[in-house]
Amino acid sequence: MTDFQAIIDENVKSNPVLLFMKGTPDFPQCGFSGQVVQILNYLGLDYESINVLENDGIRQGIKEYSDWPTIPQLYVKGEFIGGADIVREMFQAGELQALLEKNGISVTAKA
Repeated sequence: MTDFQAIIDENVKSNPVLLFMKGTPDFPQCGFSGQVVQILNYLGLDYESINVLENDGIRQGIKEYSDWPTIPQLYVKGEFIGGADIVREMFQAGELQALLEKNGISVTAKA
């Protein structure tokens, strides 16, 4: 495991909800990251984010860590959930809310 992968692994395991994204929740740098932020904010989640644009090692390392080629990437309780399309589809179907609640993460709004 590379140093970057160790950093990624530590963050994934220590944050109940973690979003690897381009930009920040206040200033997303791509539309897909912005979509996931909107969903998480709508659900009233307390989550952490990591801006992959600040570090190329993290940007490449997260793709290898998850074996998923795109960013954003959402993790819940250490489990990779998916990128923007998967998160949006799960949200629209109510599956994301159910997954969060099953993991003990309270959701304040429901789609």
